[in-house]
Amino acid sequence: MEHIIVYGSQYGSTRRYAQKLSEQTGIPAISYKDAPALSDRKIIVYLGGLYAGGVLGLGKTLGNFSLRDGQRLLLVTVGLADPKEPENRDNIRASLQRQLSGELLDRAKIFHLRGGIDYQKLSFGHRTMMKLLYQSLRRTPLEKQTAENRALIETYGKQVDFTDFNGLEPIILEIQRETI
Repeated sequence: MEHIIVYGSQYGSTRRYAQKLSEQTGIPAISYKDAPALSDRKIIVYLGGLYAGGVLGLGKTLGNFSLRDGQRLLLVTVGLADPKEPENRDNIRASLQRQLSGELLDRAKIFHLRGGIDYQKLSFGHRTMMKLLYQSLRRTPLEKQTAENRALIETYGKQVDFTDFNGLEPIILEIQRETI
């Protein structure tokens, strides 16, 4: 097994992306909790859900990892916020920098996908955290709110799903690209 897809998913959006990517590439997808050693893999694709400013399982999986010559790392974040917004991408990048070495981040190819949220399926802790965040954001003047904050206010308490499997295309092309 030369290549591997590893994913960190709490509520399922990231797992669905990983499984679809696995179907389309023939590369096995494995939860970060069950991931084998990665040192002998040629291509490592890590898909991680964004939760409270971090990518689930990323630090545990790749925190002390170093890419060897010939290895490639593709990092894919999955979150509720629209990654087309520059501010959201900056926040994601800052989160990645807190979890991984600068060298690993510089060598990784980074992609962003949108997931979803179903408030009914959130754990008590996550539901409480989202409620506190929502209440705080509602008190923030509109002109000081970010696009991400406004989206959270609009979708609070609802079930929303921004999953788009077409977003996997650039990742598949990168996997298929020959190593230089």
